[in-house]
Amino acid sequence: MKNIDWENLSFGYMKTDYNVRCYYHNGQWGEIEVCSEDTFNISIAAACLHYGQEAFEGLKAYRCPDGKIRVFRMDENAKRLQSTCRYIVMPELPTEMFEEMVKKVVRLNQEWVPTYESGSTLYIRPLLIGITPQVGVHAARDYMFVILVTPVGPYFKGGFQSNPYAIVHNYDRSAPLGTGKYKVGGNYAASLYAHNLAAAKGYASEFYLDAKEKKYMDECGAANFFGIKNNTYITPKSSSILPSITNKSLMQVAEDLGMKVERRQIPYEELATFEEAGACGTAAVISPISYIDDLDTGAHIEYGEEPGPWSRKLYDTLRGIQYGTLEDKHGWTTVVVE
Repeated sequence: MKNIDWENLSFGYMKTDYNVRCYYHNGQWGEIEVCSEDTFNISIAAACLHYGQEAFEGLKAYRCPDGKIRVFRMDENAKRLQSTCRYIVMPELPTEMFEEMVKKVVRLNQEWVPTYESGSTLYIRPLLIGITPQVGVHAARDYMFVILVTPVGPYFKGGFQSNPYAIVHNYDRSAPLGTGKYKVGGNYAASLYAHNLAAAKGYASEFYLDAKEKKYMDECGAANFFGIKNNTYITPKSSSILPSITNKSLMQVAEDLGMKVERRQIPYEELATFEEAGACGTAAVISPISYIDDLDTGAHIEYGEEPGPWSRKLYDTLRGIQYGTLEDKHGWTTVVVE
């Protein structure tokens, strides 16, 4: 393995040995290529740079106590990327090719997969961009798909611990009939201003209400929200938010643990009734919420400085499945290095 201080990694980019690429020309995908450079040459008129025709995904590889390296639910990432491609008019990458490229890039960079004890992981970032030079607003003809990997530490410093969030009323990350449920870079660019406002006041992230009525809870920054009460896991149903694979997994884990699961609209007023609350996504898995402040009304909703018992159990269970220490009865993990 590489000589790296695995336990003190940030959630940032570090160049690894290889990435894998595939090009789409003349209506078809080419051969998978391996590259050691972490840059590429594209035209200054490339469609991705001018009209945002790009999509990405995020998943992880885990070095497990049994010595194997596993990836988690990569078929779901392939499906979600295909859904994004359909909406922003890009060619869909077949699931088989997506999975082959994920396996290949992890195996090529297996020395960069952090140790189990460190709590760090290998982050896998698939990226699809339109590279046709053009100045007219229309879909590109040529595309590049690349998967890069980088070792990362916890998304929030301190790992699994509670963080404060702030509700913002005057900003929207996405709209009901827009690109919110697709993983495109523009959604994240749209969140940066509000995020900086919240971060400057000491909050981990901003919290958005629905863009249409400003009555319902939508997303915690770029993560899905969940609340827990009366032995029930409740998460928003909205056309504006990304269908988180982590949240989908947590809903199943919650049922496995004997909880009820509800996916529905969550009125603003219901926030105060939850016993626990959290944000979830690939990067942090679960980020428990200590409290939520409304920056407009001054309302303060407290959930406790320590993660709640259900949040901890859900986190430990999902992590156990990802690391192969608990039974993977749903077949979510794939061993890529024995």
